[in-house]
Amino acid sequence: MPAMSLDRRHDMTRLEAFSDAVFAFALTLLVVSLEVPHTYHDLMNLVRGFVPFAACFSLLIWIWYEHSTFFTRYALHDRTAIVLNATLLFVVLFYVYPLKYVFTQLFAFLQPDARPPGGAVTPAELANIFVIYGAGFAAVFLVFAALYRHAWRRRDALGLTPIEAFDTRLAMRAQLVSAGIGTAAALWAIVAPRSYALVSISGFMYWLMGPVHAFHGRRARRQRDAFLKRVART
Repeated sequence: MPAMSLDRRHDMTRLEAFSDAVFAFALTLLVVSLEVPHTYHDLMNLVRGFVPFAACFSLLIWIWYEHSTFFTRYALHDRTAIVLNATLLFVVLFYVYPLKYVFTQLFAFLQPDARPPGGAVTPAELANIFVIYGAGFAAVFLVFAALYRHAWRRRDALGLTPIEAFDTRLAMRAQLVSAGIGTAAALWAIVAPRSYALVSISGFMYWLMGPVHAFHGRRARRQRDAFLKRVART
C-alpha cells in the first residue's frame, strides 16, 4: 500500500502513553515466563526456545507499530477511540501466553526438545490451536480496521483533505486483508480433516500475507493515482 500523506505529529496523549505501557507489560510477560536456567540442560532448553520467543516478540512489535502509526496520524481520543483501543489492548494481553504456546508448538517439529510438557499434540488439538491463533490474529486487525473506519467517519472533525480521507479508507482495507487471512486460516482449521498434514495448512496460510498484500498494494496505488487525477480535474 502507498505511504499515506497524513502525518499529524502531536504530543503524546495519556491514551497513547497508557497503551505503550500495556505493550511493554505484554512484552515483559513473555520474558518473565522464561525460567532462569539452573542446569546446562535448562540453559539449552532456553536457547531452543529462542525462535518461538523471537516470533512472539516480532508479532507484538508489529502490532505496536500499527498502533503507533494510527495514533500518529489521527489524534483521536474520543469515547469510540478509547473503547476500540481498550479492546485491542485486551486482546493483546489475553493472547500473550497462548501466543507463545502456539509458536512453541509451531517450531516443535524443528526443535523437538523445545516442545512444551505434555508430549506431542493430536491433530484435533493442533486444529484448536490454529483456531485460537487465527481468532486472535483476526480480532487484532478487525479492531485496527474499526479504528481507521472511525477516523474516516471523523474526517471533517480531523480536518482531513480528500486524499488523506481516501488514504484512510485504503488503510482500513489493508487491515481487513490481514483480518481476512487470519479468519480463513481459522476456518480451515475448523473444517480440515483431522490429519497433521491437512491441519498444518492453516499455519502456512499466513505466508499469504506477502503476496495478498502486494496485490492489494498495487491495486491501491492504481486507485490512488486515479483519485488524484480526478481531484486535479475538479
